[in-house]
Amino acid sequence: MKNTKVRNFIVLTAAASMMVVSATGCSTTTETKGNETNQESNQEGSNKGKYSPEEIKGKVAMAGSTSMEKLATAFQETFMEEYPNTNVTAEFTGSSAGIESLQAGTVQIGNASRALSDDEKASGIEENVVAIDGIAVVVDPENDVEDIKSEDLKKIYTGEITNWKELGGKDQSIVVVGREAGSGTRDAFEELLDLKDKCKYANELDSTGAAMAKVASTKGAIAYVSLDVVDDTVKAAKIDGVEATEKNILSGDYLLQRPFVMATMGKISEQDKQVQAFFDFVHSEEGKKVIKKVGLIVPKEK
Repeated sequence: MKNTKVRNFIVLTAAASMMVVSATGCSTTTETKGNETNQESNQEGSNKGKYSPEEIKGKVAMAGSTSMEKLATAFQETFMEEYPNTNVTAEFTGSSAGIESLQAGTVQIGNASRALSDDEKASGIEENVVAIDGIAVVVDPENDVEDIKSEDLKKIYTGEITNWKELGGKDQSIVVVGREAGSGTRDAFEELLDLKDKCKYANELDSTGAAMAKVASTKGAIAYVSLDVVDDTVKAAKIDGVEATEKNILSGDYLLQRPFVMATMGKISEQDKQVQAFFDFVHSEEGKKVIKKVGLIVPKEK
């Protein structure tokens, strides 16, 4: 009788142990699958994990838009921190010059603060939109005019309106400031307002910073600049009653907006490994933080 009880106890204990092991095994499998899913999800939104820092090395050369200087520099610094064996360089020569450098093969990325032309695309250049920028219309801080109709803005730049009193402001001559030929900001501004080859500039300056400084120091001046560089040295005017804000730009309510393009010859997947890794970083969660930090807008996913 005693032996029978012992045998029954052993059998029951063994069965219980098998049930625990079985349950634990199911739990472990589920947890592992969950972890794998989480890891895959994290990697979709982050560049980390796709490449090891030791795996990526070599040069990534960029040239182009001066309006993209803050963005390109921020990407340059953060990418090299994650991949110390790479050397990212950036020159700010203007959008058209950057595309020309890309076509000549002297850089791997041509930065353009405008959409690519049909001819550029036909030559095999890939348009990679990495951020959206609003073009702000800025006036000197003492200017009373805070809202400009788009039709009046066109008339200012074609020379039809020459005094701020015509727009309800002071009796003060308007100093029309613009960018040099080949500037992506100029190309985008003139295209958006249908002003190509129609503008009458008092000053044509070779950088965003120069345009800002001119307006800040010149009474009656007006200029167009990248939204992300606007500070309290100038005043940004509303256009058709709409402020240049992220919400208004993404909704399409604000008229003056343009893409920031990092162009490549051919698709990203056809580039050198370090260039592919660079674009993976640009589109990662870390990259999106960089875009927002410099005052730009992350484009909507297609």
